[in-house]
Amino acid sequence: MSLKRIDLLICCGSGCISAGALKIKDRFHAVLAEKGIATEVNIIETGCMGPCDYGPVMVIYPEGIFYKAVQPDDVEEIVSEHFVKGRPVQRLMLQDEEKVIAAQKEVPFYQKQVKVALANCGYIDPESLDEYIATGGYEALGTALTQLTPQQTIDVVKKSGLRGRGGGGFPTHIKWQMVHDEKSAEKYIICNGDEGDPGAFMDRSLLEGDPHRILEGMMLAAYAIGASKGFFYIRAEYPLAIKRIKGAIAQAKEVGLMGDKVFGSHFSFAAEVRTGAGAFVCGEEMALIHSIEGQRGNPTPKPPYPAKSGLWGQPTVVNNVETLANLPTIFLKGAEWFSAMGTKTSKGTKVFALTGDIKNTGLVEVPMGITLRELIFDVGGGITGGHKFKAVQLGGPSGGCLTQEHLDAPVDYESLKERGAMMGSGGVIVMNDSKCMVNVAKFFMEFCVDESCGKCSPCRIGLKQMFDILERITSGNGQDSDIDELQRLGEAIGKLSLCGLGQTAPNPVLSTLRYFRDEYEAHIRDKACPTKVCPDLLHFMIDKSRCIGCSLCARKCPVACIDGSREDKYTIHQLDCVKCGNCQDVCPVKAIDRIPGMHADVVLHKQELLKQLEHEE
Repeated sequence: MSLKRIDLLICCGSGCISAGALKIKDRFHAVLAEKGIATEVNIIETGCMGPCDYGPVMVIYPEGIFYKAVQPDDVEEIVSEHFVKGRPVQRLMLQDEEKVIAAQKEVPFYQKQVKVALANCGYIDPESLDEYIATGGYEALGTALTQLTPQQTIDVVKKSGLRGRGGGGFPTHIKWQMVHDEKSAEKYIICNGDEGDPGAFMDRSLLEGDPHRILEGMMLAAYAIGASKGFFYIRAEYPLAIKRIKGAIAQAKEVGLMGDKVFGSHFSFAAEVRTGAGAFVCGEEMALIHSIEGQRGNPTPKPPYPAKSGLWGQPTVVNNVETLANLPTIFLKGAEWFSAMGTKTSKGTKVFALTGDIKNTGLVEVPMGITLRELIFDVGGGITGGHKFKAVQLGGPSGGCLTQEHLDAPVDYESLKERGAMMGSGGVIVMNDSKCMVNVAKFFMEFCVDESCGKCSPCRIGLKQMFDILERITSGNGQDSDIDELQRLGEAIGKLSLCGLGQTAPNPVLSTLRYFRDEYEAHIRDKACPTKVCPDLLHFMIDKSRCIGCSLCARKCPVACIDGSREDKYTIHQLDCVKCGNCQDVCPVKAIDRIPGMHADVVLHKQELLKQLEHEE
């Protein structure tokens, strides 16, 4: 087979696919055929390359040219100019204030990243076993099976300092050692791919972009603990991840990398995929185990821990996708190499999903100990739309919000926990100064209320009480005692809940109370939302000195609460206004203002209603 002159890598992670990457790939095939150079170009569908904000993205080798926001109409120009004439298309390259950035390695988004778990994502065809082997794939497994005992395998992981990347940061080797030491004829290893945090897509991207790496990591863990069977638990909303991990299992079986006596050793292994129905609580290991068993996904009290009595009552290790993805590189490059990165207690790197009000959203991998400032402003590119940074939510819906004063804090397990946040699985949501933190807390609390399995009273009842208080505060009916009650409930729920969901669900409320108490007080005492977000605590007013009487606001009002004339200008009737904001959006001269606080007419109306209710009682 002849070598190709050009390698065209197209990001085909879920994000770029949704932006049209497959249409671009098909267009390349058609245009290359028309030009008669199809045999000279190798088109490769890769996993996520990282910078989702630039998608669809692609990289062209041998030059390593990085193209962003490519559309099907751009394909003919790329082929004609770049492939045929050797002149890369500059308008599709990233540009900063000083120059055009051509090479992928020079893109600022990648500068502070260190790829370990993501080493192959965006660089190889995830459906090709040959390409994975060419990067050193399955070499770590072969070394462990032929040169190390199970205990020595555990010792390597212990020396590396690897901690679970699913959220809690529990030392990986301790789980393994506990199951290794159990005397049982059957043991299991489970890969937890039930990623349910809003805005999180780390595990999905790893499964889609490098499935053989996760499979090899699972087999290393299985060998260390003495398991002969493994399960990938992946939520059904991830069809591409499911397809690719199933393909990897089939390929490994076909060539003898999975099955009986792998690499001629005494180790035999089989794996299968189980899909979850999307219950957030099934990210908790006992709920996940019950789901695999065909039961309702509810957590159970511990002990016993899964290491003692897990899947079907047998010793079981549950490891996160990213945890397993680190293992092949640890064995290839050495535990010392891995532990040299990070901080004293948090070794290696961490994969994050950067989202929110930030220029460079996407998938990143950085060394532990990087500061929030570096993560948000250097890797993430800073805040969009001329706004200022206000807060960052770390750790998903059960995480906490940190502020400007924490930007120079290191990102590691202990540092985040001290400040009221958590590492979580790696979701990072950046918020600008237009966000209402009380409303943010209510959003996450509503999510946790919906996702609570309901098994224990503190979580089932307590979270709903917290949400009701937040709902009351944001609707203008808050009471002075509400802040203390939220604090009391949050602390009690965290101590008394059965599983990690309830134990950490109050964090968004507790952290925003800690750092944004003034916003809660403004909602309660001033009946105003300082950021003009909560609709019940603002009103719209037409400035008649700016109004030109065009009537557009009245014509676009869905409840017909605006009237007037060209001569007398227009007025909003506050009692009928539903605060949709249509009028402000369509006003051609920006004569409509969003005013914090209830309008006097609304306050008076509420008072009259209360008097009427008291009289009726």
